[in-house]
Amino acid sequence: MTKLTDLTITPALEGLKTKQFSAVELTEAHIAAMETPQARGMNAFITETPDVARRQAKESDARRAAGTAGDLDGIPLAIKDLYCTKGVRTTAASHILHNFEPTYESTVTQKLFDAGAVMLGKVNLDEFAMGSGGVTSAFKPTISPWSGSDPAKATRQLVPGGSSSGSAATVAAHVAMGATGTDTGGSIRQPASVSGVVGIKPTYGRCSRWGIIAFASSLDQAGPMTRSVADAALMLRVMAGFDEKDSTSIDTPVPDYTKALGKSVKGMKIGLPREYRIDGMNPETDAIWHKGAAMLRDAGAEVIEISLPHTKYALPVYYIIAPAEASSNLARYDGVRFGLRVAGESLDEMYANTRGEGFGKEVRRRILTGTYVLSAGYYDAYYLKAQRVRRLIRNDFLEAFKQCDAILTPASPGTAFAIGEKMDDPVQMYLEDVFTVTLNLAGLPGICVPVGLAQNGLPMGLQLIGRAFDEETLFTAASALEKAAGFEAKPPFTA
Repeated sequence: MTKLTDLTITPALEGLKTKQFSAVELTEAHIAAMETPQARGMNAFITETPDVARRQAKESDARRAAGTAGDLDGIPLAIKDLYCTKGVRTTAASHILHNFEPTYESTVTQKLFDAGAVMLGKVNLDEFAMGSGGVTSAFKPTISPWSGSDPAKATRQLVPGGSSSGSAATVAAHVAMGATGTDTGGSIRQPASVSGVVGIKPTYGRCSRWGIIAFASSLDQAGPMTRSVADAALMLRVMAGFDEKDSTSIDTPVPDYTKALGKSVKGMKIGLPREYRIDGMNPETDAIWHKGAAMLRDAGAEVIEISLPHTKYALPVYYIIAPAEASSNLARYDGVRFGLRVAGESLDEMYANTRGEGFGKEVRRRILTGTYVLSAGYYDAYYLKAQRVRRLIRNDFLEAFKQCDAILTPASPGTAFAIGEKMDDPVQMYLEDVFTVTLNLAGLPGICVPVGLAQNGLPMGLQLIGRAFDEETLFTAASALEKAAGFEAKPPFTA
């Protein structure tokens, strides 16, 4: 029998159904993997919950025996530590929330648990989801299970991408069968690309944000990270849905995404935006992009060139709007109601001491940037202008989708970089999001699929972009791309 940690979600559910193994056995295999020195060396978990997992697995076996199993019954998952979990520490990878234990459950995690999912623990991320490498965490960086094929660089520790770093690392290393992520500017798709896994950011409003610690409220969206497109379709079907507790949640039916898998892409039009051929583009990124286009063409799709003329403004617009919203959202962390408190001789001094000690360097940078662009005299010049350009970026996509059904682009400028490599230059780190931020600004869905290895032996993925609430087309195209690519590479460490 295949090793239990090598199974993906879909065949694991079949094995549970046919009694080849139990949920307890499947969970114990993943707990054992989680506790190995190699897994601990990734620093992927902030809080491990093996006792919770064992209890949930026993309850899952009981439901299956009674014939009442849910869609994800018995499947061990990792939960990004941005999702509030009732009675389990939730930190957002920040010192300011190092001891925060919610008294409520996020809507998305509640949906997963109602469907029978098992929680292995809460996984690491960039602090408050601000980063592209998993390196800004107050609990130290997440380390990728990948090392590459260059012997001279084999000892380097690589990033798994970010902000959903722990999610990507645990799924890539077979420590978890799937994981929740969040995506504000690419934080599901970029780590999926550099870690060799599948990640989808659904349409804004498709999944509830209630109970997910906010970074930028008009950009944040929950989504799954898995090792196959089929698993992502299954997880998203469970995670999605209207939530009256979230004012940005959209009341629209959730399709059965699994029915979109394996359909022919014959006649489908795939757009390649010319503006994504940026100056200084990595030749391997360009090559694998065109390879992916050829794969879809060979599968029957028509590949056409399109234009998204305002793309060049997306990154500066994002880094005005996202910090502005972050400065507002993070104002609640003041040492008064919950989290860290550092005493001072006055209330103002207590605020300053708490926030100065509680927030890391990157979070402080973004709060200050956001406060600046919202300040009197600069609000019109920066924030309002950025919102106007944001509308133009969305309009570009609306025009493009009159010509095509989906858009194919790179998901990351290159492969994983070394920990510490870009820490001294925040602009270089921000450029990691150059291919992904447009979707968040436009509120559109995007999925990343691994398609091959670069010459350095590290994975590269491609991104498919779809119309709002048309994730079904994305899953059809993504399953065709996945089949054509046949990506089966594994990192040196897999559980």
